[in-house]
Amino acid sequence: MSANTEFVAYVRELLAPLGDIRDGKFFGGHAMKHGGNQFAMIMGNTLYFRVDEGSRLAYEKKGSKPFSYSTKNGVVQVRKYYAAPAELLDDPAQLRVWARQAISAAQAA
Repeated sequence: MSANTEFVAYVRELLAPLGDIRDGKFFGGHAMKHGGNQFAMIMGNTLYFRVDEGSRLAYEKKGSKPFSYSTKNGVVQVRKYYAAPAELLDDPAQLRVWARQAISAAQAA
């Protein structure tokens, strides 16, 4: 599932106030980095943020799921990246709060 170009541009615009955000393609997706640490990725039309033990519960309470992909041996879940709750895309200030948490999680990893 490739990252949607228009969606990447939209997310990039929303996160621009955070400062030094670098991004680029990887394995059909799109990685977003701050200070050299990947804190987010986009696959298709879904934004995933890096989580840690402290932030994972907030995502689960919102019904967010970890990034996953299928292999010939079954589904693999990448539990260090969770889908950003959809309502964040309509609230740029709140999106940036969650992005800052993801940046902190990425820096601590």
